[in-house]
Amino acid sequence: MNNFDDAANLAAQLLARRWLPRTHPLVKRALIDADLWAAVTARLAGVGLKLVDNVYAEHVSVALLRPAETAVFGESGLAANNNLELPRDGVSLLVVLWSLIVLPKRQRQLNRADADGDQQGEMFAADKPLPAAASVSPVLSYRSLLADFGDQLGKKVRLDGNLKALERHGFITRRGEDIAEGPLLDLLLDYDQLAPRILDGALADVLARATDAVAGPAIQQIQAARQEQEEPADDAA
Repeated sequence: MNNFDDAANLAAQLLARRWLPRTHPLVKRALIDADLWAAVTARLAGVGLKLVDNVYAEHVSVALLRPAETAVFGESGLAANNNLELPRDGVSLLVVLWSLIVLPKRQRQLNRADADGDQQGEMFAADKPLPAAASVSPVLSYRSLLADFGDQLGKKVRLDGNLKALERHGFITRRGEDIAEGPLLDLLLDYDQLAPRILDGALADVLARATDAVAGPAIQQIQAARQEQEEPADDAA
């Protein structure tokens, strides 16, 4: 009996490729077919994995289920700051890149705004389709990143080495001097946990001073919007 059905096919492709675009035929089916989604989830769970999806990202991937983490990494691995063997300055670089790319992207997606910040209609903006990640995701300047964070992240040699590692792991892509979002950047880092820690912490002020022509002003706008929401409303006259 042949058990290599669509669920097994999709699970195998995710294991082999690590991520697949949401436009992949089987992924598209799984996102609307509850039975196929459940079957893929069950296949992956059988080997300690789960399907990772995020409506704001353009790919899906797999990650370890919590019970499998101890078996795979051991107690010492779980106590480490990451399980990709990234050095501490590599993890710091990942957080900086996530902040400069994903925070502005998510804000534009929530506002249904394009890459230039234009609203897709004011009154009914929330009813507009969610912009594709590629259309609203900032592309960072390598030179600006080096100038702004090079001293804190180990100078040029360390920065270049860590950028290569992050690209190899699928967090970023490189286009000459530009740094863009990779398939896993908005999938494997938890926005709901990470965003408040960054925006409510000292790192937000550092990020707002970034000289990148796109990301710096975008972070400033996010901070300004948050401050407006936190300010008490003026008493009615």
